[in-house]
Amino acid sequence: MKFLEKYLHKMEPNFVKGGKWEKWNPLFETMATFAFTPKLVTEKGSHIRDGVDLKRTMITVVFALIPCLIFGIYNTGHWGMVAEAGSRDLPYWADMGTKFGIGLAAVLPIVVVSYAVGLGVEFLFGMLRGHSLHEGFLVSGMLIPLTMPADVPLWMVAVATVFAVVIGKEIFGGTGMNIVNVALTARAFLFFAYPTSMSGDKVWMAGTEASVDGFTGSTALGDLASFMSDKPVFENLQTFTNNYSLSDSFFGMIPGSIGETSTFACLIGAVILVATGVGSLRIIASFFAGGLLMGGILNLVGGNEYLDLPAYYHLVIGGFAFGAVFMATDPVTAAQTSMGKLWYGLFGGIVAILIRVLNPAFPEGVMLAILFMNVMAPIIDHYVVQGNIKRRLKRLKTA
Repeated sequence: MKFLEKYLHKMEPNFVKGGKWEKWNPLFETMATFAFTPKLVTEKGSHIRDGVDLKRTMITVVFALIPCLIFGIYNTGHWGMVAEAGSRDLPYWADMGTKFGIGLAAVLPIVVVSYAVGLGVEFLFGMLRGHSLHEGFLVSGMLIPLTMPADVPLWMVAVATVFAVVIGKEIFGGTGMNIVNVALTARAFLFFAYPTSMSGDKVWMAGTEASVDGFTGSTALGDLASFMSDKPVFENLQTFTNNYSLSDSFFGMIPGSIGETSTFACLIGAVILVATGVGSLRIIASFFAGGLLMGGILNLVGGNEYLDLPAYYHLVIGGFAFGAVFMATDPVTAAQTSMGKLWYGLFGGIVAILIRVLNPAFPEGVMLAILFMNVMAPIIDHYVVQGNIKRRLKRLKTA
């Protein structure tokens, strides 16, 4: 590694302004900063926080996502075999190697396409603008596949990634300038542009299209939403909770997006993010609190099986935990003030459950709730700051 570092420093004069390969400076800077600590660091100024650069921060988030990725690969393989057999009675922990292989074959291409297309677009913008590749897509490139259904076509992943990077980030100035979460922008684009490929009973299990006739790969939220119609999937709430037990839902042994089903894996990631100071405990805790509060209010209202579902169940099904840990805590698009983070997370959890339960068009509300709160975050911070100013002015007048 020392030899490579010395070689890069030796070659550097050729890539700086006036060098013979000046136009390739963005590519050189990208490779150099990705492999080694940047030599240009901030030494003074009011915004210095610590000695961790953006690259190290992004890598930490990727490490925190690994439990979700590994479990998502296995879970995808399991439900792929279930779809092929046409029965949900297949033991979950049987044929683990085969299931992991099937899941890897389904998930790996999505991850590769996400990174290849996203980094390609960012490299193009880097060349046009004359700056090195930003590290922000290290995280977005992993988040995008984990929020996708297992059967999503690869060309859709590519189109959504281009849309998210260009429209969601680059037109605002690149990493650190986007106003909404990049990965959720990709997910929302596909949801509204190709709804039949992003929802329903045929997209959550790899190979569902080739499964036996009469088999459906519905998710827990899809089955719950049926209680709002005249033809519910289950007779009552008891039969639903028997089919989707609390333990299965918590550990993720249910159909869903690739990386979102396991609350347990998400909480492992949360511990890593909070322990390293990358993720905000205030946002994560308040997001869960908001979801629990809204679920409790709906329990008091009652009226049908969906409204009567215990509030804590909402925290372990769908993408609630994944959104709370990895999406709502995005340091660019979330609230920045300490009190603002609490309000941001609280309202995010409330809106997520409100949309999930009361809007039959959206069985899951986490995506829309976080995107909405991304837009509201500056307003929340504004009023928190203004409130602090008013309180200090009052203390000044009475002093």
